[in-house]
Amino acid sequence: MGRAFEFRKERKLKRWGHMARTFTKLGKEITIAVKQGGPDVTGNPRLRALMAEARSEQMPKENIERAIKKATESKQGDFKEVIYEGYGPFGIAYLVETATDNNTRTVANVRSYFNKCGGSLGTSGSVAFMFDHKCVFRIKEKEGLDIDELELELIDYGAEEVFEETVVDKDDNESKEVVIYGDYASYGAIQKYIEDNGYELVSGGFEQIPNVELKEVTPEQRSTLEKLIGLLEDDEDVTNVYTTMKPAEE
Repeated sequence: MGRAFEFRKERKLKRWGHMARTFTKLGKEITIAVKQGGPDVTGNPRLRALMAEARSEQMPKENIERAIKKATESKQGDFKEVIYEGYGPFGIAYLVETATDNNTRTVANVRSYFNKCGGSLGTSGSVAFMFDHKCVFRIKEKEGLDIDELELELIDYGAEEVFEETVVDKDDNESKEVVIYGDYASYGAIQKYIEDNGYELVSGGFEQIPNVELKEVTPEQRSTLEKLIGLLEDDEDVTNVYTTMKPAEE
């Protein structure tokens, strides 16, 4: 198993805490995808992946339609993806992804969260080099699927790691999904392979994978660092928060 698997296993990527946040995040991403590639899912692979994720999250149809409409109405605000970089206390690097229609508001909020927790907002490029931007897909596992064979096939399309993951739904039912990581630029090729070979796409997107050794912290330090993560994640403009802090062991 490689770096992406270990990162996902250790970090235990947080899903948005409640339904409202999930829908807000997806709505903004759908709006951005439509702005960039148009409302026709046939010619917009990013939108197709987001629609699949919206279905898996049981996002109401009217929420999806509202997000698409917002992108096609010029009078509506234009969401843009902006990344902020900084350091929390104890030398932990933070990479904060946002989708905002008011950058002045967002940067002021993000800066205030860092300041409250003894950290500081940095300049562009100050911590980005510590992370690799990867594409990531989740697909439903087919009966009799050989993960090793699938990985060998997907290598030709830019995949770097392929592994199984157990997923638990809201009713505590377990199922298996396959997680595929690849280079950022391989997004389109991997998605095309998934669709052409009849796999059920659960989601497709991007993640920032730390490429440095994750730092050990004490329980007291972790409390402060997680407070900063919580403040950031509670902001409606923030979509993802990544750090170089090593997660607590179970």
